[in-house]
Amino acid sequence: MDVLYGYHPVLEALRARRRRIGKVCLGKGKGAPRRQAIADAAGQAGAAVEWIAAQQITAIVGHPRHQDVCAQASPYPVVTLEALMDEITKSSRPPWLLLLDQVVDPQNLGAMARTAHCAGMQGIVIPKDRSAPPSAAASKASAGALEHMRIAYVTNLVDAIVRLKEKGMWVAGADRDGEQSIFEADLAGPLAIVIGGEEKGLRPLVRKHCDFIVSIPQTGPVGSLNASAAAAVIVYESFRQRLVASRHGD
Repeated sequence: MDVLYGYHPVLEALRARRRRIGKVCLGKGKGAPRRQAIADAAGQAGAAVEWIAAQQITAIVGHPRHQDVCAQASPYPVVTLEALMDEITKSSRPPWLLLLDQVVDPQNLGAMARTAHCAGMQGIVIPKDRSAPPSAAASKASAGALEHMRIAYVTNLVDAIVRLKEKGMWVAGADRDGEQSIFEADLAGPLAIVIGGEEKGLRPLVRKHCDFIVSIPQTGPVGSLNASAAAAVIVYESFRQRLVASRHGD
């Protein structure tokens, strides 16, 4: 079992109903009325609720950054790439995925999951090894958005890219030295956006298998945006282009 913590991750896990929630623990005392929404959602989901002292929640979670809320939950329900694509093909929208090439910081994974969810992306693909897992820390960093996202584990990201291209998707890698600006590239159709890891960016073989590489224009002296900020900029430019295309019936 995982231990989710924080107001939004627990509430969104209850709303999403993708995990089995065993018991929800809520802190007694100041601020309890706000936590009543979680108690109500737990009741609707059939999960037990226990009101306990904040110190007890700290002991369960292992640190005090829990907002007096935690829950016992089944592991995050990762899916296969095939299952994710089967689900996407049922949608009337063009496929739109985020691929992460060895992003190891759970804070970055959470931030990217929040961006992907808010923009309406249909899933995230991550390698099983040398990547941040969809952990409780990542869910907290996503403000609970992770609980609504589909995440597929793959053994080899290059193989996954090849399979996505076989299904008619274009693959755009992100790199500061990309040959096209995100404002010049076509990011509106069936698309997978690949974001590289925090230290080295896209690995050479992953980069080689992308259809094109895009960059984010910048004028400041700092070398580049961090991974999660870059993902947000690129995803939302793609979102903008998709909205324009849908309005014109493309």
